Amino acid sequence: MISSSLRLVPVTPDNFDAVCAVRVHPGQERLVSPVQKSLAEACVHGETAWPRAVVDGDEVVGFVMAFLDIVWDPAKDPEHRRSGLWRLNIAAGHQGKGYGRFAVQAVLEELRRRGADRAYVSWHTGEGTPEPFYAGLGFHRTGELSGDEPVGVLALT
Repeated sequence: MISSSLRLVPVTPDNFDAVCAVRVHPGQERLVSPVQKSLAEACVHGETAWPRAVVDGDEVVGFVMAFLDIVWDPAKDPEHRRSGLWRLNIAAGHQGKGYGRFAVQAVLEELRRRGADRAYVSWHTGEGTPEPFYAGLGFHRTGELSGDEPVGVLALT
């Protein structure tokens, strides 16, 4: 059951180990990078990465990272900036309780606050794909690929 103290918080020295301990179900490991890789990417892409711990009470139950205002394809359209969901890891024992939905909605609210009018996400395909989860939140395919992953978009207005 989700508590009223559910929130996203920055990753800090105090919660770093708990955030790094977040593990998805073994069958999902091919679908999402581990938190440690996400945190390394956040360091490398510090201007665009927005990493957050998903915390319920005092317990870290997941990790979410947004990308903020990146140029999608500078060769085609240098003015086309995008923001969206980069990574979502909910601990195996906490899945199916609404934490993922909360984390995505909190990211969407942050994007709205920053003036974004659309949010983007991409996902791996195949068995266990999170596509139905994202579709249930209102994302729909754009027809584009990010690497080999389909891209989804959601209007924020």
